Amino acid sequence: MAIRRLLLLLKPFDAYPVSQSDGLSRITNPQLQHLDNRQKVHKDAINFCQNILRRKPVEWKALVRNNLSQPIRDVDLVITVGGDGTLLQASHFIDDSVPVLGVNSDPTRPEEVEKHNNEFDATRSTGYLCAATVDNFEQILDNIIKDRIIPSNLTRISIGVNSQVVSTYALNDILIAHPCPATLSRFSFKIKSNGQSCSPLVNCRSSGLRISTAAGATAAMLSAGGFPMSILSQDLQYMVREPISSGAASSLMHGFIKSHQSMEATWFCTQGIIYIDGSHVRCSIKNGDRIDISSTAPVLKVFLPHRVQNISRL
Repeated sequence: MAIRRLLLLLKPFDAYPVSQSDGLSRITNPQLQHLDNRQKVHKDAINFCQNILRRKPVEWKALVRNNLSQPIRDVDLVITVGGDGTLLQASHFIDDSVPVLGVNSDPTRPEEVEKHNNEFDATRSTGYLCAATVDNFEQILDNIIKDRIIPSNLTRISIGVNSQVVSTYALNDILIAHPCPATLSRFSFKIKSNGQSCSPLVNCRSSGLRISTAAGATAAMLSAGGFPMSILSQDLQYMVREPISSGAASSLMHGFIKSHQSMEATWFCTQGIIYIDGSHVRCSIKNGDRIDISSTAPVLKVFLPHRVQNISRL
């Protein structure tokens, strides 16, 4: 894989309000010092990556992720500098032909978390899908340029509404719910294989339906009681959120959609939203709409960290 042209996609700097009286408090308040330090660490990571790229035999340009509005084409590699959120946002503009390398610009420092545990949450970026930090960025980049490592294929979710395919794919998960997710939702679903039902029809009253990929199984799905999955699995995992009176169908409230299967859901509320990888990408649905979910979307090619690759082999 010849790497000649790169896109460096950057997480924007977080804006923390500062008043004129904050000068002294930022010196004495550990939490404000922590926020200031996070800004500096992220900025330093961006400058570090840019300086490395200036020394490499490649063409590259930098773009803040908020300015990304068109599909990413005509590049051989996308490098995201931020965390999983930046890589996730990039994935909505990438097909299966352009690989991605995530750089965690602000990794969590265990000693810092322990030090401030009784004062505030000092956790920084998780970077679960980010293979690089400033400590190993140049080494990993050289390995990519010299074809020493290859990306992994991560499954994404394909979504159709009334037989019309939604133009973006989910790398982590989707949530089908009312525009106010605390509102009761009514829907039904069944699992299909080769166009035929292979599960009973399940009628639900709940706060929504979540479907995750293997990559997303460690996020909201796991927090809700789901199961971790091998990151290279092509199966999907689903869970009905907070079901009401599931009764005999309780065993069907949580399960898997195998790679050769799909899920067909029907929405029975006046309003609804399909939230795709969080709240920023969404698709509106209405009463009677049919939603088809499967893992037939184009994969996303990602250079994964060794710790994640090792888990996938278990």
